[in-house]
Parts: sequence; structure tokens; C-alpha cells
Amino acid sequence: MTALHRALEKAEAGKRLDPGDARLLLEGADLLTLGHLAHRSRLFRHPEPLVTFVIDRNINYTNICVSGCRFCAFFRPPGHREGYVISRETLREKIRETLDLGGTQILLQGGMHPDLGIGYYRDLLEFIHREFDIHVHGFSPPEIAFIAKSAGLTLAETLKSLMDAGLGSIPGGGAEILVDEVRARVSPHKCSAGEWLAVMETAHGLGLRTTATMMFGHLERPRDIVHHLDEIRRLQDRTGGFTAFIPWTFQPANTAISVAPRTSAEYLKVLALSRIYLDNIPNLQASWVTQGAKIAQTALAFGANDLGSTMIEENVVAAAGVAFRLPKSEMVRLIRAAGFQAVQRDCFYNHLKVEVPSP
Repeated sequence: MTALHRALEKAEAGKRLDPGDARLLLEGADLLTLGHLAHRSRLFRHPEPLVTFVIDRNINYTNICVSGCRFCAFFRPPGHREGYVISRETLREKIRETLDLGGTQILLQGGMHPDLGIGYYRDLLEFIHREFDIHVHGFSPPEIAFIAKSAGLTLAETLKSLMDAGLGSIPGGGAEILVDEVRARVSPHKCSAGEWLAVMETAHGLGLRTTATMMFGHLERPRDIVHHLDEIRRLQDRTGGFTAFIPWTFQPANTAISVAPRTSAEYLKVLALSRIYLDNIPNLQASWVTQGAKIAQTALAFGANDLGSTMIEENVVAAAGVAFRLPKSEMVRLIRAAGFQAVQRDCFYNHLKVEVPSP
């Protein structure tokens, strides 16, 4: 029996894979076999025929950033004529529209702005909660690490301050690939892999739930993908604080990294491996924002149990030339056509509303 067959047998039996097994599956297993195993793993965790989604809006409070990541087409350096910091009136309009459309949260992210201190972020959160009853899922680990360093505070002090002002949970952005050798080539001024993990572990220790992500398809190798998954799984073993994992493919247009886009088949293979390997993370989200509606629907047979957000607004991926849109009605239709019941959820995957078919 080959090593690949042994790894496949372990996955079929629902046993925990080690990094060597994962790499064998990623490089040697065929797509449909991985899809089958991932779907079994998904049904073990979520046997009910439900697929969740959330109604929210991605609000970028600034596009000014000193990180200069080679994969980002959205940021502008300080002093650029296209740079901005969101006004209170614009923020108010965006949140009001989100609530009018049935939204329950906002995803609040931006760049590493050198002139915005921790007081700005506290004021931003307090303004939101003073005017609206809405959950704030905000500030990725690189932003948290940058705010902490700028303020001369520890990660715990920074997070406690933001939580006191109304931060409800943290998105998993800025992970890219959690291998410093890769990060040095794609995002040399962003926090290290260890710092990203430290923000998340500190947040979990304070009771703040988070998601985890992976952006692949740029300069990483298969072993780096596996290392990333293993880092996430080991942290989840310690804290249990991740609610979901979201892998997506790098979009190279308008960026400083010249590579061919990963195919949908490659995306589905990594998605499936993620579901099999991350046996301690309850939810796996499909990335329709980068893959489009049909592949996102297919992802529901490759381990995903969540279609993510309706994304009333999205700017970062759009800046790379990808402009998929998926209104709630179409999201519900895709879920039903795949044989599942659509359920609106909140940030913590609590079910809010089962979408009943129209008569």
C-alpha cells in the first residue's frame, strides 16, 4: 500500500491527518476523491441539510496603508490623491442602508494608516454603537498589531480597549500564507506569521471569537499551504476560538505579482483539503467573491457549509478586477438548487431566519 493510499484510508475513516498526509492528498489525490471525503466530513459536522449565509457590508474605513503588499490593488500610500478616511456621514449612510437590507453586522477593515491612533478606532466604534444596533466584525490581525505598536500597548491592552469601545469579533484577514519566507516576498511590511497567530490567540483568551483565512495561489508552495492549515489547527486545539475558515485564491490583476490565476479545480481541491484537515473548526465558507456563484455552489459538495456574506459592498477584491455579485435572492436560489435549505445566520453562526420558498 502506498503512502497516498494510507492517507486516503485515514481520511475515509475520519482519523486526524498529519501534515505529511495532507501534502500527499494535496499533491496526489484526485479532485473528486477529495470532494467526496470533504463532503463526508462536512456531513459529520453538519448532518442537517442547511447552508448558512450572513447579510453584511464590508466597509473600508481607509485605503491609506504603509504596508505596500504586492498582492493588493486597493491600497494607496500616504499623501496619494486617491487616499481617503471615511467620513462619519458616509459611514452613517452605509450602515443605515445595511440595516434597511436586513443586515446584522458590518465588516470593518482598512489599511495601516500611520496617522490614525488608537483613539480614532475607539471613537469609530463608539460612534457606530451610539447610532446603531449592529455587530462590528472588525480589524484584522495586521491592523491590531499595527495599532498596538503605534500606541505602545500590548496586544491584550489594545484588544481590551477596542472591545470596551464595541468591537464584537475579529475577521481572519491578513493571514495570506502563515510562512514568513512567503510573507517576506508578498507582504514584507505586514506582521509576521507569529504575530498574526499571537493576535488571534490573545483575542481568543479574552473571549473574542474570530475567523481564519488563507489566500493562496501567489508565491506559496504546496507545503506552505499545509503548514498554514496546521498552524490554524494547532491554535484551534489550544483555544477553540475560530468560528470558521475561509480559503480563497489570489487575484493577480492590477497587482505587483505576475502569476496565472488558480483554476476553479485548484480552489476546490484546497477547499476540500481544508475541510478534511481542520477537524476542529466547525464551519467552512465558500468564496463566491473570488470564484463566482457557480463554483461557490459546487463548493457546497466539497466541504463548505456556508456561503459567507451577501457583500452589499466589497472593494479590495474588486480593485483586482474581480466583480462578482450575489444578491440574497440569488444566494438563496443557489443553495436550494444544490439541495439545501438556506438559513440566515449571525456572526457566531446562530441561526436567525430559515428562508421559506415563495409560493
